[in-house]
Amino acid sequence: MARALYIHWPFCLKKCPYCDFNSHVRSDVDEALWKDALLADMRHEAGLAGGESLTSIFFGGGTPSLMPEPLVAALLAEAERLWGFDPDIEITLEANPTSFERAKFAGFRAAGVNRVSVGVQSLRQEALHFLGREHSVDGAKAAVGEALELFERVTFDLIYARPSQTEAEWEAELAEALAFGTDHLSLYQLTIEPGTRFATDVRQRAFTPLEDDPAADLFELTQAMTRGAGMPAYETSNHARPGQESRHNLTYWRYQDYAGIGPGAHGRRGGMATQRHKKPENWLSAVARNGHGLHEERALVASEAASEALLMGLRLAEGVDLAALSARFKRTPDQLVDTDAATRLGAMGLVETDGAVLRVTPAGRPVLDAILAEIVSDALVAA
Repeated sequence: MARALYIHWPFCLKKCPYCDFNSHVRSDVDEALWKDALLADMRHEAGLAGGESLTSIFFGGGTPSLMPEPLVAALLAEAERLWGFDPDIEITLEANPTSFERAKFAGFRAAGVNRVSVGVQSLRQEALHFLGREHSVDGAKAAVGEALELFERVTFDLIYARPSQTEAEWEAELAEALAFGTDHLSLYQLTIEPGTRFATDVRQRAFTPLEDDPAADLFELTQAMTRGAGMPAYETSNHARPGQESRHNLTYWRYQDYAGIGPGAHGRRGGMATQRHKKPENWLSAVARNGHGLHEERALVASEAASEALLMGLRLAEGVDLAALSARFKRTPDQLVDTDAATRLGAMGLVETDGAVLRVTPAGRPVLDAILAEIVSDALVAA
């Protein structure tokens, strides 16, 4: 049963040009209405995915730091009543570093949040402007500093491999980021997602994305610098000191059950895949009509679930235990993995095996997507 809970707050002050998340700009939000709807959606999900105390809660978005502090407190209190909390529960809230949102940090801490993820994105003002961010570099630095004073655990995001970015530029920026001394960093290469403003800009030749080879060099630099700082990658884009990995995100990557509520939220429970209505107004109408915001709830066939578990698990530095997956999904190891491809990729130093564990090596990380396309068994995909 689900031991993790994801709560989606869909609203932002503006839509960033690179973002393809389920986020929306609205001039007015009825806070009382949203409180009642989120609580109803949570109660419905708890009735189906309850049974064990929660080990993690994640407020994502959108921009959760725009939420009223009393709403966060009310949601946490109800989650604890419905599920109970593990004594070491991780409660994360994504926050932007504007002065308005920084002023709410203490209120979020008092509500029970113990881990904050700050959307810094860059420590260079011209890059923040390019990325469409509302905050300044000084504001970002202040937000991380204030978060470190208030919360037990702090992480922040940076986007690199920006157009024309050089190794020297990224090395200096990443060194500044590591100097904050947080226990976790999420470091994402800029990708041009379909349907975003950046996709339009690239199509209209407003800018040219960084080419693959320079981007790969920046990736290698990132791995070397974070390893040297004692924060190796435990997932393709996520770095942490030992024991400080995001427990919530590990739930996803290890393909464990989690409940998801709020507009567009996905979930996994008992072999079922769930998705809420994406548009805020449609989600609200569904909650009012049905008592929950579910748009789709379907049974996962074993081959689909096994494929997803492989694709997610091989993103992790720890790899996947093929014996455990075989037992879980009633498939033999060679029905999960293309053994010829695994042998070939192993000879190239791109994957390795340790007993029943298969993992992508550091050398394979830059070409992870290509490896995943080869190594998942054709029989599994076709099943």
